[in-house]
Formats: sequence, structure tokens, C-alpha cells
Amino acid sequence: MRTEASGVGSCEWTKGPKGPLDGYWPIEDYGLIGNRHAAALVNRAGSIDWLCWPRFDSPSIFAAILDPDKGGDWAIHPTSEFKSDHRYLKDTNILETVFTCAQGKVALLDFMDMTWAEQDVEGGPPGKLVRIVRGLEGNVEVTTVCRPRPNYARDTPSINLNGSEASIGRFVITGPQGWLKDEGCLSLSQSFMVRPGEQFYLTLSTDEDKSPLASISAALQSTLNYWRGWADKCTLHGPYRDMVVRSALVLQLMTYPPSGAIVAAPTTSLPETIGGERNWDYRYTWLRDGSYTMLSLVMAGYPDFVELYAKWIFNTVEPGDVQILYPIVPEGQTKEEELSHLRGYRDSRPVRIGNEAANQVQLDVYGELFGGAYYAWRSGLFTPPRGGKRMRESLDWICDNWRMPESGIWEVRGGLRNFVYGKAMLWLALDRGIQMFEELNLEGDTKRWRETKAAIREEVMTKGWSTKLNAFKQSYEDEYLDASNLMLSIIGFIDGKDPRMLSTIDATMEHLVHDGMCYRYNEAPEGLSGKEATFILCTFWLVSALVLAGRTEEARKMYDNLMSKASPLGLFAEEYDAETNEQIGNFPQAFSHLGVIHAAVNFAAFGGVGKVELGDWVAENIARARETSKPKEELISEMAHPSPAR
Repeated sequence: MRTEASGVGSCEWTKGPKGPLDGYWPIEDYGLIGNRHAAALVNRAGSIDWLCWPRFDSPSIFAAILDPDKGGDWAIHPTSEFKSDHRYLKDTNILETVFTCAQGKVALLDFMDMTWAEQDVEGGPPGKLVRIVRGLEGNVEVTTVCRPRPNYARDTPSINLNGSEASIGRFVITGPQGWLKDEGCLSLSQSFMVRPGEQFYLTLSTDEDKSPLASISAALQSTLNYWRGWADKCTLHGPYRDMVVRSALVLQLMTYPPSGAIVAAPTTSLPETIGGERNWDYRYTWLRDGSYTMLSLVMAGYPDFVELYAKWIFNTVEPGDVQILYPIVPEGQTKEEELSHLRGYRDSRPVRIGNEAANQVQLDVYGELFGGAYYAWRSGLFTPPRGGKRMRESLDWICDNWRMPESGIWEVRGGLRNFVYGKAMLWLALDRGIQMFEELNLEGDTKRWRETKAAIREEVMTKGWSTKLNAFKQSYEDEYLDASNLMLSIIGFIDGKDPRMLSTIDATMEHLVHDGMCYRYNEAPEGLSGKEATFILCTFWLVSALVLAGRTEEARKMYDNLMSKASPLGLFAEEYDAETNEQIGNFPQAFSHLGVIHAAVNFAAFGGVGKVELGDWVAENIARARETSKPKEELISEMAHPSPAR
């Protein structure tokens, strides 16, 4: 039965501790768990406040992060007053919350199981959400309360009891003893005493999950082994290794193996401005984010996702009709819809599902696609299928359409422009395409591609330069600074020590940086109200640009400052409010975490900070492709910052 959710499940006594911000918890107080099918956010008081199940883009069953009263949650904590803190088990996505109260101390382990190889294939089981309560000290009574609110709290939950199990529509929840049902609040609860050394298990699964679970302890061990075994592949060593590993774990968690897609973030509508309208659904694959994520994982020594993502690109993207974002499965929807019955995070309305930015033209995605393909090819992980037919069609399309205006990387809704970053990324697509086609002897009009590439560069260097700003500007039409132009040296469009690049960095530092954090821009044709915060990825771009400019010490200070802004669990949202010192925007954000990795690799390759030891398979494949015997160190630098085609 469909109902408007007003009043459903708003009974105060069934809820866990209130968040300190008018019932909401700070975004940085959340930990992420998941298993590459779905993800949940757990606050430091042991409540799951966000879960879309069984897939990242499924409707939520818990959404208290968007409305503490109506959204639904699942809390586990001592019955009496307590203090709590949480951490990840080392090199895993398993979250441990420790509660301390007058009666003693208990721990809560939260994770989604990584038990079956079948989970990685299309139609495979989505696994289970597992919660383990462990007694540490004293005899502590623990209470769990589950307030399910299916379909973004638009549906009334149908709850049926069966001893220690309860069905909630298509979901099944289990506990150590029988559940109690509150008919008025439509909630489930139970309490149990926990003594030192005892363990109690609770799970949530769906009717799609037909896999048996031999034992909870076995599921914990297999999940522990999976994440630690994967994290151990990291080939970067030095002062930033721990943050790189954490970021790689976040990115891996947000991949979706059944299709090969990756979500930009596992959440929707966490605002860019508290109380504002900049609230978007990020549970989609942006070609830009996905390609950069693949690149970052390869750079850090994780090649296993390349083949899956390349297959997803081939099955999803049509040359000449490239969207900027796609659902993670073909049947997914991008149509934008507002959920007016939810308050939104800290009263930031509207709450949106779907994303109409899918219909925008953003030319830079061609550069990210070809840049990603180039790195994968250089690593021996990708060969253009069908003799490069689709790549050839895309490169020809660029030659025909590179002069068209667009909405730009920041998805502005205030009119089309000729954005400098978009033009430069078309140059990158042609550059990388030419190198692949010529070295692989593939059929293509490389003469035309080279002429167009030269024309784009000449135009950007004239129309994209502002004598007023003494910097590259946002678009041909506007005299605004834009942090995306920091990428010009990173992609090899211009040398990092070129006077024009150095003055662009200086102008950015002077006008877009506050307390070591970089804004995307100070003006733009947004078509939106409100003010945004500093953009975390832009700050990482500035770090890399400084390294390539030979200003490593400045870069290190900025990077270290940025690391201090991470959540206590090492997670980053999309933005950071330098005035209130809080993370805002969808969380955690793939864009931010790939920036952690890319900047650290640049330090190792060009700044003498740390070292990247790519596996022999990478060095051998690159050397074979180039028929050279270059040392590994030179090959690593080439991957991080390749030379343009001549």
C-alpha cells in the first residue's frame, strides 16, 4: 500500500540517540560499508541511516540521513546512556563501533559480506548486511530498533514476525531472539544481555539473495580476507600510503561488478549548500568519474577493474551520442524527481532522485574516455575492440563538432559556453587516440585528427587566455577563473612550468583558495541560487599542478592540510566548508578519493615523495607496447604524465 509518509514511524521513544544538529549527524560522523552491490552509512552511535538495497540505485529502506523522523533507520546500542566511537578494521571496509557505558563496554561490527564469487556476475546474489555485537567488559544490555521505510519512505512497511526472523516486504531481518513489533510506529525491536566474550548476530537480506550463509564467523573471515588481500596489492609506498589504501578501498566498494559500472557516490541529495537547493543524485556512473577512477586504481596497483569497466563502456556508450552519466544497469532510470515528503539533510530541499544532467552536452567526457583507454592500453590491460571502430567514430565526431558550446564539467544550468577545460579535453582525446592508432597500426584519419588537435590548441591558447586575469579563463565568453584549468598541465596540454601555467596557478591561489582549500570558481553561469563550498578534488588538482610546476614543498603543505580535513575514518565528501569546517555534499565521493591517489602518485613520480613500484606485469606490458627497455621509474612517470603525440 502506498502512503504519503507523514506521521508514519515518528514515535520518539523507538529511536536511537538524536544527532547533534537538530536531529541530524555531521556527514563526517558516518562510516561506509558495502560489498560492490550496495552501500550503507552508519553513524558513530551505531545507526544505519542510509541504505539502498539490493543495488546502489535501488529505492532506500533507511533514509534517516535525509529525514530523521520519516526516513527510517536501524540502530544498535546499549540500552543505557553511552559514549561511542568507531574505526575501520585495518585495510578493510568493516566498521567497528565501540560503546562505553556505566555497565561496561561492547563492540559492534558492521559489514556486507563478500562471500560468494557469484556475487560478481550478472544476476548474482547481492549478499547480506551483517551486524555482530561483541561483549568486551561487564554485562551490558543492548537494544536494537529497526524502523524500515521502503521506497524512500513512500511505502508503508508490511511486517510479519517469524520468531527470530521478520519479513519486511521483500527484506528479511534476523536477530538473536524473537522480534517485537510496534504496530503504531511500524518498528521492530529486541533487547539482549551481552557478557564478555559473547557474540550476537543480526542480518538483513533480500528475497534476491538465495545464497546460504554457512556461518556469520565464516562470512566475517572471508570478507576480512577479501578486503585485506585486495588492499595489500597497493604499489605506492611512502608517507601517504595509508590514505591511498583507504581511498582505493572506498573506490573498490563503489564499483558494481555485475555490469562493470561505478557510482560517483552511494548517496543522493546530501547538499552542497546547507539549506539550499544544490542537492543531486550521484548514484550513477559519470564517464568522467568512472574513467578517472579506473586510472587511479591502475596507478595505485589495482588493475582488476579495467576489463569490467571497459566492457561496460563498450556495451553502454554509443559514439556520437555520448551522455555524461548512465544508470549502472540498462534498466535504471535517470528521470529527475523530487521527494517533497522528506525534509532533506538539515532541511536542504528538495530531495532528488534521478539526474537530468544526463541530457547535458559536456565535451570533456571524450577526453576522460580516451585518457582512461590510453592508460589501460599502456598497462597492457586493454586493446581497442573491433579494430578501434567505435574509437575511430568518436574521434571523427570530435573533428566535426569540437566548436559547439556545452554545459561544462560543472554541469551548469545557466546556458551553454565554450569552456576551456572541455576544449582541452577534446585535444586530449585526439592526442591519445592518435598515439594508440598509430602504434597499433589501426585504420583511421590520423592526419585530420592531428590537424584538428592543432587547431584546438591554437584556439585555446588565444581565446582561452585572459590578459585581465593573467590566467586561462573559464570559457571564451566569460572572464572568470576556473580550477578545472589546473588540469591543463596534468594532461600535458601545456608544460607545468610554462609561464602561463605558473600565472594560472598563482591566480588560482590568490582568488580561489581559502585556508588551503580550493573553490571550483568564483563566478559561473550556474542557473542556481546559493553559495557552494570548496571543492575537494580541485584542491588535489592544485596539489598536482604545483608538483608539476616544481613547487613540491607548497604542494606537500597543501596536501597535508587537505588530509587533515578528512573524516575521522579517512573519508571525503564532495566539498568542504572552510568557514564552518565541515564536509558537505554526497558522501563519500569517488572524485575526492581518486584525487588522493592521483596526487600521491604525482608526488612519487615527480616530487620525490614516496615511491611507486608497479608490478612487473605493468612494466613488461608497457615496454612491450613501446618496444623499449626503459627502466620502471621512467615508465611510471610516463603513465602519470604522458608526453603528447607529435
